[in-house]
Amino acid sequence: MQFDLTILGSNGAIPAYDRFPSSQVLNYNGNIFMIDCGEGAQFRMNKFNIKRGRLDNIFISHLHGDHFFGLVALITSFNLNWREHPLNIYAPAGLEEIINLHFKHSKTQLRFELSFHHITNDKPVKIYEDNVLTVETIILRHRLPTTGFLFKEKTNLRKIIADKITEYNIPHQTIIEIKKGADFIDAAGNKIANAELTLEPPNPRSYAYCSDTIYTESVAEQIKGVGTLYHEATFIEEHAERATETFHSTAKQAAQIAKLAGAGKLLIGHFSARYENLDTLLNEAREVFANTELAEEGLTFAV
Repeated sequence: MQFDLTILGSNGAIPAYDRFPSSQVLNYNGNIFMIDCGEGAQFRMNKFNIKRGRLDNIFISHLHGDHFFGLVALITSFNLNWREHPLNIYAPAGLEEIINLHFKHSKTQLRFELSFHHITNDKPVKIYEDNVLTVETIILRHRLPTTGFLFKEKTNLRKIIADKITEYNIPHQTIIEIKKGADFIDAAGNKIANAELTLEPPNPRSYAYCSDTIYTESVAEQIKGVGTLYHEATFIEEHAERATETFHSTAKQAAQIAKLAGAGKLLIGHFSARYENLDTLLNEAREVFANTELAEEGLTFAV
């Protein structure tokens, strides 16, 4: 199953050096999930060939504009392109008022349903579930109520060994139960252990998105063992005092969270416009957590 992440926007509040504000898309086997929707997100979707017709769920971390200013434009484009199926938006409650007010005063009648799912940052909760994925909120500390998002693949069924079906004449109707872990009783009453019939499923994959936040060690506990972690890294250590004042993190602090969490890979982003060259941020993070990459626009990472 495909499970990958494409970066649409990597900068902080101010676009700079051809870096747009925060936005990402996860592609799970052709289904697109957007995480934050900063200014210009739909331009990046076009540039990086993201199929917007497959986008049904958008997750907004908080109500600072650099994380949602692209949303009205994207919704409007959906409408002009005659979208008919619903669009789900998971966000703090105030976003519904903001979006509806815009369309009220622009006298826009949408052809499709906007379904708002209000989220809070008082405790982690599961806000989305389908047959293959769940999404939980991650409690962050910023100047506004802010959540990250933890995408977790559900555990797959065991894989039945094809030759065993013929060898033991396994009826089709029992295969699902065997994949779930059941043993098989053949026509003679012999029990064939599940371990002989099946292979272990692959380990479930996971992705944690930690948007704007001051350094918060409690985050690491919730995302323990996450496969891929994105954590904001707005500043370098030289500007750690400014990071604290603005409730942001440094690259080194992002790496410390990845190390505490035992993450497989760290992606850093939300870069301050004061940095044209990002190598200093990357090097600082790698001193603490070697498997760190820059979440640069247009790059796609396997989760």
